[in-house]
Amino acid sequence: MSKKHRDRNWAPAPQALPADAHVVDNHTHVASVVPFSRAMSHEAQAKGQPEVPVYSVDELLHQAQEVGVEGVIDCGCELPNLMTAVDMAREHPGVVHAAIAIHPNESVLHGHRGVPGPDGLPLRYKPWHEVSFDDAIAEVDRIARAYPRQVVAIGETGMDLFRTGEGAKELQREAFRAHIALAKELDLPLQIHDRDAHREVIETLLADGAPRRTVFHSYSGDAEMGRIAREHGWYLSLSGASSYKGNDGIRESARIVGLDHVMVETDAPYLTPMPYRGRTNAPYMIPYTLDSLAQYLDLPIDEVARATRATTREVYGV
Repeated sequence: MSKKHRDRNWAPAPQALPADAHVVDNHTHVASVVPFSRAMSHEAQAKGQPEVPVYSVDELLHQAQEVGVEGVIDCGCELPNLMTAVDMAREHPGVVHAAIAIHPNESVLHGHRGVPGPDGLPLRYKPWHEVSFDDAIAEVDRIARAYPRQVVAIGETGMDLFRTGEGAKELQREAFRAHIALAKELDLPLQIHDRDAHREVIETLLADGAPRRTVFHSYSGDAEMGRIAREHGWYLSLSGASSYKGNDGIRESARIVGLDHVMVETDAPYLTPMPYRGRTNAPYMIPYTLDSLAQYLDLPIDEVARATRATTREVYGV
């Protein structure tokens, strides 16, 4: 189906996970799903397609629970959105937990220090980028300490050499190092964003000493990187991208580290799993990613689900 005619509606709900195999979406952006789906609806109507329903945060969480996704770790990674994740966790205790950080691409925009990357997109500064990175990371520190029951991780942080150019690479690395130090000081898990920066991320973790619980969110590495992760006890969080054709390296890495070091996530509203790639992602889609991994590992989906749930509990205490 061409982009013009592709289906923009929500994917059907997957078969619900068994009651003893419920899971947690280890990394998502639920609040962002609402405007994303609204934009998808506008796009559909412009193409002569039916409008797409727009669900509230409460409805999205309920839909997830209906299929056995009992909770989410919601990530706030821009200065104005740090408290969005925390407030969502306060409003949905035991269901929503927060991870907070300054995203790698955001980190170099603070203080207007950005450099265009290979993606070719222009720099777009927002009002909050007038705040220095030092002041922004200080706010992450303050909120994490003020809301210890809600904030269960520092993330997403790391490096992204697709969106940020070579001239700002070391600035981005220094921001990553600040988050590593904070996660270690607070003894919180670290959620890593790694795009086109495997070598740089690994070098930095080894130079500074990785936090006790280090998680590669939406893991995108190959089998060689999987072996490095196994050697150092790092965790891999698999998104819908792990179901895409050609991503056998991601799936093989899960086999290499073992299910006691694997979790699942949506990174919603992006990275919708197959066979619904291109539609809006949301936490209820997790069972599709689990099914893809279970097929690759030749294991029952409920066994894979229970294992990832146990790993999530071990890493985040939720």
